[in-house]
Amino acid sequence: MTTRTISFTLNGQVVAVQAPVAINLLTLLREYMGITSPKFGCAQGNCGACTVLLDGEPVNSCMVLAPTVEGRKVTTVEGVGTPEKPHPLQLAITEHYGAQCGFCTPGMIMSGVALLKKNSHPSRDEVVAAITGNVCRCTGYKKIVESVLAAAESMR
Repeated sequence: MTTRTISFTLNGQVVAVQAPVAINLLTLLREYMGITSPKFGCAQGNCGACTVLLDGEPVNSCMVLAPTVEGRKVTTVEGVGTPEKPHPLQLAITEHYGAQCGFCTPGMIMSGVALLKKNSHPSRDEVVAAITGNVCRCTGYKKIVESVLAAAESMR
């Protein structure tokens, strides 16, 4: 299998990794970079469990070929906040019970963070639209939407 060095910014740090050219970004992150927040779900871009930000935009990392991130910025939950200093959305998800099993939570957070960067006063409908590509089988979305709205309020 052909490999190459892929250089990009991951969570604010410039990195370079030797990896096969035929793998997707999700595999690059999980298996070559040790970043486990994006989850392997459907592998078809339908569930959103692998959502990361690519140059600030949410993408399904299972649908992005790893070499295409050369020179770009990739952000995962690990780059959004820390246990010591969580992002307001991470706090809101906890405070408003927006996570149950947690499988979809990283993708939901990444979609929510992208929305809040663009729109500090989102409506409920805008939040729903922002997380549409993220499937959750536990919460029924109500608590997740409430969490994003609460985070928006706390960030003002």
